[in-house]
Amino acid sequence: MVGLPHRIIKETQRLLAEPVPGIKIEPDESNALYFHVIIGGSQDSLFEGGTFKLELVLSEEYPKAAPKVHFRTQVYPPNVDKMGRICLDILKGKWPQHYRFAQFCCHQALLNAPNPDDPLANDVAEQWKTNETHAIETARVWTRLYAMNNI
Repeated sequence: MVGLPHRIIKETQRLLAEPVPGIKIEPDESNALYFHVIIGGSQDSLFEGGTFKLELVLSEEYPKAAPKVHFRTQVYPPNVDKMGRICLDILKGKWPQHYRFAQFCCHQALLNAPNPDDPLANDVAEQWKTNETHAIETARVWTRLYAMNNI
């Protein structure tokens, strides 16, 4: 971790000493700015029972710049595209500098708040708007297909 900004070192040390319940975040062995993240689908959600892999990458400008976060497990909310990119306000210029990157991973909007009005996947958003029942079932099917037994 030599040469990293003090804040990144401090947050990583805190993360390792005080793990976030229900979320596994590990720094990459070869790149201290890259983190492997695993989030379990919340109980009583469309994604219940799933295990979702993400990658989180910090820039040298962190905390002034938001981390880059991508799903590596396929999911079906309209605010995540086929490449795993996430559309959330806090990742689009509204990143609060006091926010820690581990807090972001706990952000319930990652899986629990499909938002078809601010989509990244327009085809998925259209499905959520025109046939929400089908979209919900598709999200559950994708969870079973891509997020169960994938670790």
